Amino acid sequence: MNTVDDRFFIDKSLADLLDFNPYYPLVHSGIAGEILIGREKYFDLASNDYLGLASRPELKEALIAGVKKYGASGCGTPIATGYSTLFYETEQKLSEFLQLQDSVLFPSCYQANVGLFPALARPGDLIIFDHYVHASLVQGIRSAGCRVKPFRHNDPEHLEKVLLRSDGFDRIFVVTESVFSTEGTVAPFEKIVKICRDFDALPVIDDSHGIGVMGHRGRGILEYCQIDEYDGLYTASLGKALANCGGVVAGPKQIIDYLRYSCGGLIYSTAVPPSILCGIGKVLDIISRDFSRLMKKMWSAKAQIEAACIKVGLDVSRGKAPIISIRCESPLETLRLTQKFYENHILTTPFIPPSVPPGSGVVRLIAGAKLKKSQIETILDVIGKLK
Repeated sequence: MNTVDDRFFIDKSLADLLDFNPYYPLVHSGIAGEILIGREKYFDLASNDYLGLASRPELKEALIAGVKKYGASGCGTPIATGYSTLFYETEQKLSEFLQLQDSVLFPSCYQANVGLFPALARPGDLIIFDHYVHASLVQGIRSAGCRVKPFRHNDPEHLEKVLLRSDGFDRIFVVTESVFSTEGTVAPFEKIVKICRDFDALPVIDDSHGIGVMGHRGRGILEYCQIDEYDGLYTASLGKALANCGGVVAGPKQIIDYLRYSCGGLIYSTAVPPSILCGIGKVLDIISRDFSRLMKKMWSAKAQIEAACIKVGLDVSRGKAPIISIRCESPLETLRLTQKFYENHILTTPFIPPSVPPGSGVVRLIAGAKLKKSQIETILDVIGKLK
């Protein structure tokens, strides 16, 4: 049997044309402002370390202490031997931080999003989702086995029209993200929640790029939109601003408890390691104590770098999140711009199809709080020379 055929072919023609492949860079260091690729130092505008916490000494110490006290792993699923007191306490701490009734921890937010809808939705249900939601949400929605309908990106009026044409379903879910990470736009979630309440639909929000970033205390989209007594479901990655790994699903206690016994992505996966649980707890402490200062640094860096990009004529999508999204006319132009940054020792993230619509591209820059004044000045100087 021939195990290799055209179905396994990856088109790398653009990378071959430019003699440059921006994907899977081999990093030889951590991500504390400057990173090592080969023997060269690069400014990190690619990672999601918004608050600059990933290399913070007290976080490292908490992770090390977790290993020393609890070992490397619980070596069990949460439903069996993996549900330690530390696991429970971390879930409670997240619930309190988010100001939601209950929460449950997954090995990753991708796993949470993929497993959520098959666990909750039934054949007689409908899932309506923003056209631009993350691939993990799309995969979970498509595998739920019920009817699905998209609505136009960040368009509550179109959502309402879709709901008006959606009678006869047992349960309706409305799914969106808080911050859309390729363009930095923020969902009008307060309007979406109101519409869901009017139509007795259950809202589901992925706040992966909002938790630890949005709101005056960093509590995410619910705080940012001033949504009280949220009765929908909430998911988020803990590997971006919260500088750890894993994912959380939070919301009404009855639904979260149901997931604890019914969601395959949770009950058949080894529990989040104890060291990571210690790390999550420590980051929540840091945010509660130091968010105001970190937020100012993050937004200042974003404003300066975004202004420099606009000044040289780059097509910047001016979103309300700390993401600088540069729109490009084609995948080739996307990789060319990425290459220009790279040649000047700035690591960015290029998005080409299928991550963005066909024929387009985006170069994303995340200017986190870890950048020093001197580093920002060097980055601004590089951007000033771009044509």
